Amino acid sequence: MVRLEHGQRFGFHNFRYFWVARENEADHKGEVRESAEQNRQCLRITEESEHEPMPISLNLVLVLTWIKLMRLTPLPVAIIIIIVCAGKSFAQDNSLSASIDTYLQPYVQSQNFSGDALVEKRGKIIFEKGYGFADREHSIRNSAATRFHIASMSMQFTAAAIMRLVDTGSIKLSDHLADFVSDIEGGDKITIRDLLTERSGLPDINALPNYDDVLQRHQTPSSLIAEIKGRPLLFEPGSKFLHDEHSAYNLLALIVEKKTGLPFAAAVRSLVFRPANLTASGVDDDSMNHAIRMAKGYEPDGTYGLKPARGIHWSAKAGNASVYTTAGDEARWLDALFHGHILGATSRSTVLDTSIRVGYGWLKGENKRLGQTAYYMNGRAPGFSSFVLYLPDSATTVVVLSNIYSSSTTTIGYDIAALSLGLPYEPLHFQVPAPDASELKTCTGTFQFGPNFYQANAKVDLIAHGQELSMRWPSSDVSALIPLGHDRFVDRSYWEEVTIERNASGRPAVLVYDQFRGTALKSD
Repeated sequence: MVRLEHGQRFGFHNFRYFWVARENEADHKGEVRESAEQNRQCLRITEESEHEPMPISLNLVLVLTWIKLMRLTPLPVAIIIIIVCAGKSFAQDNSLSASIDTYLQPYVQSQNFSGDALVEKRGKIIFEKGYGFADREHSIRNSAATRFHIASMSMQFTAAAIMRLVDTGSIKLSDHLADFVSDIEGGDKITIRDLLTERSGLPDINALPNYDDVLQRHQTPSSLIAEIKGRPLLFEPGSKFLHDEHSAYNLLALIVEKKTGLPFAAAVRSLVFRPANLTASGVDDDSMNHAIRMAKGYEPDGTYGLKPARGIHWSAKAGNASVYTTAGDEARWLDALFHGHILGATSRSTVLDTSIRVGYGWLKGENKRLGQTAYYMNGRAPGFSSFVLYLPDSATTVVVLSNIYSSSTTTIGYDIAALSLGLPYEPLHFQVPAPDASELKTCTGTFQFGPNFYQANAKVDLIAHGQELSMRWPSSDVSALIPLGHDRFVDRSYWEEVTIERNASGRPAVLVYDQFRGTALKSD
């Protein structure tokens, strides 16, 4: 399952669709399994894949063999064996780190990734590196200490705050919205569970025509909810998932405030960040303008450039996209959620239940590419993009945080996961030499998409300007297209592949965007 970010072109600033057709344990004993795995390789006891967890009986054999070795082998020889095993593990980690770094370089050098990437396996960080600049104007580089806005990944922390209140008995998942907030259409039908699983049917604030204005003013959860009061429901509460419900998470933020008596930022700090020891994380309520180690956001400028992203009031995304964190804090959060005691057993089971594919700030289910259950989330907001993935079967965590407004982080995250598991992945290659202006001019045209496209029945234009080709959406937003090969491009903003199919006369006949096909319209 792939969840796709598509924003302003639909009049939505952080609107994501997901579709099932392209879908895509470890426990506290992870370190023991890792140590046993290294011993097994050194002693050549078995030839099984290092990615498969060993049965308990094999672990026992290894432990007994290790003890016997220490008893019967002279101490210097035993030490040498230990050093050899440790050296082999170190070499493997170095090789993987080098491969990840090599994979990332084309994204960095083309200014399509700037941020921090982290990979953790069985509780051990095997790769983390900062790339590019946190502040380009002042030549401040990104590092492991850099804090990034994580957009929709913020939902997992709002959900955790609610579940902590559930654990204390302050609220129940079956409570109705009307118990906390009045004048919301369907409030007597919408439950807390519906809000958490984005099945409330509420109108979405990000889709409102005045959302640009909302982002330019300081907001509170109450002021955000006022924007949707009196508006009709889109569907019967609890009946389905349609799209990201940003307003649902604005409401959850308001409920957190009402139940704790604290502003949302302070409440999440008390309920989640402090108990989980996330010392570099917080909720941006517009008081972070001069915070140290905070990345500045950038956005694509044409095919190859960057420029500072337009400023917004992050308080206008309370509950759904206002958290900032580091890659290390995010990894610690996953450990606390999946293996710690931040939530009670029942609440944790509810959050991690894969029978509901979307909810509690996560997308979850079987990932065919990686061959195991996956928990993941991505985010995209002006100046930033983010991705997190956890694979419980292989105890693998991947975090990719960027201060460039491009959805490349999702592709990067999945590819790094595949690379770390020894699975196929596709390195990024650009067309060399790049197409000239005359070639790009032959790509232009207007294309009609169908009712199932990201915007139903949209007409999009391919426009050439010199040596750059762009896609113009009905909203007049423009996405630069990076050449990958003859008639093959990638949308720089949303990181979707774009292909042109030509007719017998060589003119563009079909525009393929992701899995959707748009037919060329005849020019007047």
